Amino acid sequence: MATVVCVRFQNTGKVYYFSPGEVWPQPGDMVVVETVRGLELGETVTSAREISDKSVVGELKPIIRKATNTDIELSTKNREREKEAFPVCAEKIREHKLDMKLVNVECTFDGSKMIFYFTSDGRVDFRELVKELAGVFHTRIELRQIGVRDEARFLGGLGICGRKICCGAFLSDFTPVSIKMAKEQNLSLNPTKISGQCGRLMCCLKYEQDYYEETLKKLPRIGKDIMTPDGIGSVTEINVLRERVKVRVKNGDDYEIKEFSIDEVRRLQPEERMSAPAVEVSSEPEPPAEQQSSDAPAKKNYPRPKKHKTMSTDEFMAKNGAGTQE
Repeated sequence: MATVVCVRFQNTGKVYYFSPGEVWPQPGDMVVVETVRGLELGETVTSAREISDKSVVGELKPIIRKATNTDIELSTKNREREKEAFPVCAEKIREHKLDMKLVNVECTFDGSKMIFYFTSDGRVDFRELVKELAGVFHTRIELRQIGVRDEARFLGGLGICGRKICCGAFLSDFTPVSIKMAKEQNLSLNPTKISGQCGRLMCCLKYEQDYYEETLKKLPRIGKDIMTPDGIGSVTEINVLRERVKVRVKNGDDYEIKEFSIDEVRRLQPEERMSAPAVEVSSEPEPPAEQQSSDAPAKKNYPRPKKHKTMSTDEFMAKNGAGTQE
């Protein structure tokens, strides 16, 4: 087991593990830690806790110190520098006519490097842009291309639920989301209703997916014959959240739709399948050929295409060899 403290470097973003060392900060404390980019100022998310050694990737670096007033002032100056750099970089992009959209600017804690995040549909040659930005800000420049989901995280906003978007509030990683999840949750497949601000499927589709998968294993499929307290019937609709099904059962000479919970229904046994009511079909016989209208167009019988016979390599060589000898 390893004792770690979770630290976040942005308002929203991935949480990283650090050793508390001799500091042992509390949640909400600002701390200075050493990362691959050098010293960084971050916020403590959790107090010290123990996790398995398998959860720790790489070397577990200790927290150097709690942030002082000087560290807070330096971080404030970096935020102001980021705001000043954004319009300058945007203007340089327009001058070079580059097909890219500037999203965010980040300055490292010690001010040795500035990172410009942008989105683009393809590859962009920004070598000249980097040279001009380095001449303006007199520091190392890095341009990093990000996806539309990361763009939505930086920009923030409100979702269709009326609350702050998940990626801008608490999500640290993006999990894969597929259209299959929307189908299993019986949601409208209208892209405007199941897509977020990034244009991708909403991350919240993943939240209840595990419950839907487990419950769907218990529920019968639509169209299946099942045994109910009122006899054998066919499933017409399922409600996963309430764990209930609507079944079409026979009531005398007519059929009726009734709702049951999954505890009240069960699958048919082999002997019960034989006694299941057959599907209703029309009892009217087809009129003979002489009674059919003579005006009806005759059906054309198209020849079926010949099915090509596949041969193995030995059969093909034997056939070709026999042909040359003749």
